[in-house]
Formats: sequence, C-alpha cells, structure tokens
Amino acid sequence: MVTPLILLTLMGSAVRGDDMEKTFKDNQIIPDVIDVVPMSLLKVTYPSGASVDLGKELTPNQVKDLPKLEWEANDNDFYTLLFVDPDAPSRTNPMFREVRHWNVVNIPGNKLEQGETIIEFIGSGPPKDTGLHRYIFLLFKQKNGKITVDGPRTSNRSRKNRFQTKVSEFVKKYDLGELVAGNFYQAQFDDYVPLLHAQLSED
Repeated sequence: MVTPLILLTLMGSAVRGDDMEKTFKDNQIIPDVIDVVPMSLLKVTYPSGASVDLGKELTPNQVKDLPKLEWEANDNDFYTLLFVDPDAPSRTNPMFREVRHWNVVNIPGNKLEQGETIIEFIGSGPPKDTGLHRYIFLLFKQKNGKITVDGPRTSNRSRKNRFQTKVSEFVKKYDLGELVAGNFYQAQFDDYVPLLHAQLSED
C-alpha cells in the first residue's frame, strides 16, 4: 500500500502526500467530488504537449485530444477511470454537477486501451463567462474483479448520459475499491469551445 506521506509519479519525482491533500482540499475537490485524497498522482499528458499538474490552468485547445494516462498497477487487477467537471455550468452555479467527460471500466492493469469504455472522451468545454472549471481524473481499483455497468454507452459526439452524474454514486453502485490515483487541471472558455459544442448532439 502506498504511504500517504510520499506519492511518486512515474517520472520519479516526489509529491508529498500532505501537499496533494492540501491542493485537493484548497480547490474543494474534497468534499465536492470525493472525500479522500488519491493514493498517488495520475500522470496525464496530451498530444499538444500539455501535462496535468495538480490544478494548473490549461486551455481547451491544449486538452481537446485523447490524453495518455500512466499509473503503477497490478496486472491482475481491474481499474475504473472517471474524468469529470463538477462546475457546470459554472463553479458558482453547479446545477449540472457532475459532467462525465470520460468513463472507462474493467481496465486490466494499466492497459487503458483494453478497458470497456462507457462514456467516450470529450475535451473541456466551459461556457463563455463562467470562469475556471475543474477537470478531475480519478482512478479506482475494482475490488471485486470485473463489473457490469448498466445503461447505454455514450459516444464522443453525444451529450447523452453525461450530465448530473456523481462519482460518489457510481463508486457506491459498483462497489469500487480504493482511489488509487488522481489529478486535475483547470480551464476556461477559449475559441475551441464553440467547435466542441457544435459537434455534440442530444442523442
């Protein structure tokens, strides 16, 4: 089990667990979305060259494409990834909390591409004049092996099934285990956002 005092990224740089906890609490991810600090830092890099760094601001243009995720894993375990925005339409009025931007279950070890995609990835689309939104990656270890998720799948061209979801409810419903890794960035409106919204349908 990873000690809460020192959390290591895959690049070998150390992140103090108390610093990580402070960042998640200062940004109110705890308690808005989760109630415990992730055990380690999830490495997230985008084709643009941008990397996620505990709350650093990135632009929607930088994070529009499918990122690469890396974490230390047991090859015999399965994992669930949730990527959410709890600030829709804005952080001061989060009436659509939470929006699921990506959801993959039954990931064998750290082979994300072999997992079962429930909600396909879409980039960040914070509406104009709504300020910064938090975009949060959370990785859970499935404590009872593979899970079967109810309901239809959602494509990267659809808004359906993305809104007013809750990480906490998903975790409880499917009896997920430890929150083994996490990370987040913040973003606000830029010229990519109208393009993203235009490609999404209600179906």
